Amino acid sequence: MNILFLLIPLGLVLLGCAVAAFFWAVRSGQFDDLESPAMSVVMDDDTKPAARNRRNGSRKPDEAD
Repeated sequence: MNILFLLIPLGLVLLGCAVAAFFWAVRSGQFDDLESPAMSVVMDDDTKPAARNRRNGSRKPDEAD
């Protein structure tokens, strides 16, 4: 029975943290646009991928000296 004196306030504190996190997410715009991220998966990307090993300074195999 004494454990309830610990668990009830702890539960209320956790509930308060969850509600505060929810309101922070709403205020920061996390739920403003729900469709664009889902549609970006199915859209084609027409840009060419970057060359591999560009950071290492190596050249492409088809480049001549």
